[in-house]
Amino acid sequence: MSVVLAALAAGCSQRNYKVDADEQAYEIIDSQWDPSFGYKANYRVGDVPASPNDLTIDRYAPVPGVLTLPRAVAIATANNREYQSQKELLFTTALNQRLVRHGYETQLFGGGGLLYSNDGTDEALQAEANVGFNRLLASGALISTRVGIQWVDVLLGQGDHGFASVFGASVSQPLLRGSDRMAVLEPLTQAKRNTLYQIRSFNRFRKTFVVSVITQYYEVLEQRELAANTEEYYTSLTALRDRVEKLVGAARLESEELDRIEQERLRARDRWVLAQKEHERFLDAFKITLGVPPTSEFELDRGVFEALLKGGIPQPDFVVSEAIETGLSRRLDLVNQADMVLDAQRGVHVAADGLRTGLNVAGTVDINSHGQGAVTAGPSVDLPLDRVPEQVAYRNALTVLNQRQRDYDQMADTIRLEIRDAYRKLTETAERYVILDKGLKLARERIGKNYLLMEYGRVSSRRVLDGLQHLHDAQNEMADALTDYVIATLNFYRDTDVMQVRPDGMWEVGSLSMPVARMTSATQAPAPSGR
Repeated sequence: MSVVLAALAAGCSQRNYKVDADEQAYEIIDSQWDPSFGYKANYRVGDVPASPNDLTIDRYAPVPGVLTLPRAVAIATANNREYQSQKELLFTTALNQRLVRHGYETQLFGGGGLLYSNDGTDEALQAEANVGFNRLLASGALISTRVGIQWVDVLLGQGDHGFASVFGASVSQPLLRGSDRMAVLEPLTQAKRNTLYQIRSFNRFRKTFVVSVITQYYEVLEQRELAANTEEYYTSLTALRDRVEKLVGAARLESEELDRIEQERLRARDRWVLAQKEHERFLDAFKITLGVPPTSEFELDRGVFEALLKGGIPQPDFVVSEAIETGLSRRLDLVNQADMVLDAQRGVHVAADGLRTGLNVAGTVDINSHGQGAVTAGPSVDLPLDRVPEQVAYRNALTVLNQRQRDYDQMADTIRLEIRDAYRKLTETAERYVILDKGLKLARERIGKNYLLMEYGRVSSRRVLDGLQHLHDAQNEMADALTDYVIATLNFYRDTDVMQVRPDGMWEVGSLSMPVARMTSATQAPAPSGR
């Protein structure tokens, strides 16, 4: 009965293992999450209780008939598969820190056994149990204790029987190699920093993610706009055909002009069908990003596009040098790279510790139930006569340090180039939009004049046909320019890291000149230099 109860108790405790692991992992994450990294929201894995600010949206819930941009970003944040993988990567990194930390905690152990023996002469039943703990200290000392109890009952023969107990303890303290506190704690230090790096990487990912979702949203809208423009072009050609047909009937235009318009109208119809299919293809791909079933039926909010077309776009007034300095100060991936240089410096220190002479002092004590005991103690020396593996490890650590420094320099230069390119793209798309907007207005004015001249027989329908084609091209170019400007703006904010992702999944941006929040780290990171 006691064995059954023990098994039941073990089963009950197993149900709590997951909850306990979840709580410890998120205690680690929460303790290392600095507010300057971003809002602490939408970072918990799907099978743990959500935090108050987390978005929870069922991927199979009906999508609104018209999906607004904020709602699309919220759905993607809640259901996108890559986003979920990033949350799980953060979670497992924290779990790994918990495992490494356990190596420096008091580790309890206990157990026992029951043994029946029969050699033909004696029949005996023996039971034993032991309990104790192990503990590694920051000084490198390893402490171990054990208490054991043994019970023997000889059923046949003249053997001994009864209880016996023993207490044992051992201590091993390195005095040279292995006694350096930094070297002893290096696995835990690196585990903590890995969690910190992953927190920063997760927040950096959230910024790139929201930019990618909004970018895809506008690309789908652009495809819809292109399809609408092609439909309008087809409708305009149909109206032109009807007017020319009347003029041909009145002998004011040649019949071949009507044939030319009909041929172009059929081509426009074909382009309209293709544009609709392309829009559907882009929309289906966006459903995968949102994490909703591909069979979901909805449209995107065209009002977002129309509002930009009506309101125009502001001209960028950023100073590129200021933007670069802002990006170098705020980019979380660059802060991680800087801290990896410090990791490599610690790696050199730890490797150098392995080159030292090994000198340990150890002692053990064992006491039985009768008060009798034995004590042993003494030093042990490991002379550095053969340190080839340690020598190679030390030299490799120096090489890694040089590599990490180069990696930091390269990332800093890459960020400079990214911001310069994003700035050029932003100014280019803004200028292109202004030029194309003027061209669109001229194309519309030209259509009206050519229609009037055609009615009076001053020009052929070919002039109107060309004007409609130019208007159609101008409308498509405007849609492309507007999408490019929105994407360029988002990329600029992302690359300069002035963007913050809100708990609802959308973003907000601060001024390039606003004070830069100080990034916390286990150690001071090298300050990036401007060039």
